[in-house]
Amino acid sequence: GLRVLEALAASGLRSIRFAREVPGLGAIVASDCSPRAAALMARNVALNGVGDLVTPRLADARMLMYQSKAEREPFDVIDLDPYGSPAPFLDAAVQAVSEGGLLCVTCTDMAVMAGNSSETCYSKYGAVSLKGKFCHEMVSAGGSPCPGGGHEGVSHVPRVPRQALRIILHSLDLRANCYQRFVVPLLSVSADFYVRVFVRVFTGQAKVKASASKQALVFHCVGCGSHHLQRLGRATSHGSGYGPTPPEGFGGLLRPFGGPQDALWGRDPACSPCRFKYSTATGPPVGPTCEFCQQRHQVGGPVWAEPLHDPAFVEGVLAALERSPGRFSTEPRLRGMLSVIAEELSDVPLYYTLDGLSSTIHSNTPSLLQLRSALLHAGFRVSLSHACRNAVKTDAPPAALWDIMRCW
Repeated sequence: GLRVLEALAASGLRSIRFAREVPGLGAIVASDCSPRAAALMARNVALNGVGDLVTPRLADARMLMYQSKAEREPFDVIDLDPYGSPAPFLDAAVQAVSEGGLLCVTCTDMAVMAGNSSETCYSKYGAVSLKGKFCHEMVSAGGSPCPGGGHEGVSHVPRVPRQALRIILHSLDLRANCYQRFVVPLLSVSADFYVRVFVRVFTGQAKVKASASKQALVFHCVGCGSHHLQRLGRATSHGSGYGPTPPEGFGGLLRPFGGPQDALWGRDPACSPCRFKYSTATGPPVGPTCEFCQQRHQVGGPVWAEPLHDPAFVEGVLAALERSPGRFSTEPRLRGMLSVIAEELSDVPLYYTLDGLSSTIHSNTPSLLQLRSALLHAGFRVSLSHACRNAVKTDAPPAALWDIMRCW
């Protein structure tokens, strides 16, 4: 069975639920550095009759994970859900998880990722977060105000949840790269006051070379809010003769060869993968000032510029909900969020908000249906975002988007 580590278990509630609700588990380690928490865990485990699966441990989570790597006893699943930032535990986690294992990471330090302290964000995650009026006005998918809220403002840039998701994925991949490993996101969710990502970790020196082309700097105009991405690296396919190359912007193979993306690209998993040449990117994608409003640009990142979700995985979770109706009390919310995620444009990293667009040009705010219809009629793709109820993701360039908005 699978070995699971809940590294910051507190009362051990999640580990107990794993033992009672998830089949196929071989062992669960519930760890906490607090003697009081460890004693409470032991009591809860005994009361729930799961002592055969759950082992409470009084230990520092980092030392426990480093020890598991040293003893060659990796965990198949590691769950990190700290009060605040998971940054101190990421290095140990990417080493202690097994090949292809699952990392579940939660971040609640949203104020740092909102740009309130960009230098702190860089020291923790290796990325500079952008700050704007959005960090005070932002409302997440669950309808809760963002940390530091209470001030009026208009969102002109990609809101905090989306920025936070891409910052934590960048940080995970960066730490994994130090050990010739890389991450493959399965699901990345913004809900209420936190973000949570589910990634698999693999080893492969050749695929680690593609990591630079998966990260990007964000150029954000402080005037109109237009944004542009600058990839840090470039991956060029040499061709293989047996199928199309990955779409532009995917930065190399997203998952080990033979995964769902290979079927998407028309590849035969029995054949050898495409060969790629990796080089530095060229840029920047913007001039000294914004071409639309002549204001300056802020530079944020690097952030993860690849898809946040694995469509096949999301569809699998939705199918599992269909097979077990009524199992979860939050099923309607789960189904709604996953349905929106399944329809998101995976190759469009950031999004705009309706109120931000209309406020910039001082126009009436169109409905989501009107803006989506206009973009589709102009030949562009468009979708919603689970991270913000009035957001629009589109592959339309900023010039086309502003032309449409000026029609109002």
